[in-house]
Amino acid sequence: MTPSGRSLVELASLRGRVALVTGGAGHLGNVICDALAEAGAQVVIVDLDGQSAAAIAARIEDQHRVVALPLAVDLADESQLRRVPPRVVEQFGRLDILVNCAALVGTSRLGGWTTPFEEQSADTWRRALEINLTVPFILTQECAPALKASGRGSVINIGSIYGIVGADLRLYDGTTMGSPAAYAASKGGLLQLTRWLSTVLAPSIRVNAVSIGGIKRGQPEPFIERYESRVPLARMATEEDIKGAIVYFASDLSAYTTGQNLTIDGGFTAW
Repeated sequence: MTPSGRSLVELASLRGRVALVTGGAGHLGNVICDALAEAGAQVVIVDLDGQSAAAIAARIEDQHRVVALPLAVDLADESQLRRVPPRVVEQFGRLDILVNCAALVGTSRLGGWTTPFEEQSADTWRRALEINLTVPFILTQECAPALKASGRGSVINIGSIYGIVGADLRLYDGTTMGSPAAYAASKGGLLQLTRWLSTVLAPSIRVNAVSIGGIKRGQPEPFIERYESRVPLARMATEEDIKGAIVYFASDLSAYTTGQNLTIDGGFTAW
């Protein structure tokens, strides 16, 4: 496969391809599904919240004129998880793109999560590693045959700047927010899994990651002010900031790119 002679529009097109997105009904997953559909892909929206996934699928079908399949799945249930790829291939006859987006994040209300380190729970740590790291491992393993058969297989793992740098706890002073060790460790592990898979699954499947900085979602004003003061571009991210990176890694625009982590953080990690 060579990009020679094709226009940028042709290289970016996902027409005829099928994408599976975990956590597709979440804030970020919703936008990822939308970006893939806008580029022409048929989209499988996997989420624990089946009702929200169905609503997003209906909107995507209406707006982008592609097929969108909602699947209600408890990713922590390995038997349910392993049944997803065969269901997708049965429905569409192929799978070209896997986006591992589902995660327990810093806003989770789990006990022993956003608390001081000495109070963080080992049970919550294990759950975070299960969802944030083990699920992408299993799902990539199960999807690999179909992705290889595609000839354009692409895996995109959604990382975080906290998988790259340590937490600045000063940002959270005076708020109920925090930075769980398990989130940072699982996201750091996901980036290394990305690199490992990129060599093991080559040359038939490309594996890359996108690590986005803090997304503005109504956090306390002191946190926002502190965070933005640390960002060269002087703002927090929006979900839309990830759309270009997703289409880039999913499409032939990145046909010669694998094992990479694209950091979209306004320069937060550049200081």
